[in-house]
Amino acid sequence: MGESESTQPTQRSGAEDRAKQFVASLGEEEIMLLRLRDELYGGRWDAMLADLSDRLQGRPYVFKLAHRIQDDIERIERLNRFERQHNVDLAKFI
Repeated sequence: MGESESTQPTQRSGAEDRAKQFVASLGEEEIMLLRLRDELYGGRWDAMLADLSDRLQGRPYVFKLAHRIQDDIERIERLNRFERQHNVDLAKFI
C-alpha cells in the first residue's frame, strides 16, 4: 500500500470529524442557510450570495426568508470558507 493510500482514510475522517464539530456549533440561522442553499440554490453559495446582493440593490430576488441580509452574508462567507478549507459539504452533517 502506498503512503497516500494509507493516510487518506485518516485525513478524510479528520475532515469529517471537524465538519461534525463545526456543524454542532452552528446556530439556527446557519443551519437554515445550509438547508436553503441546497434546496433553493442547488448547493451553490455563489448563487445564494448573488440573490442576496440583488435584494440589497432592489433588483428582483428569490431569497425572501432572511430579515438581516448583511448578517446572512457574513454567515454564508463563514460557512463557505469552512467548506473550502476542509473540502466538505456541511449540509451532509445536519
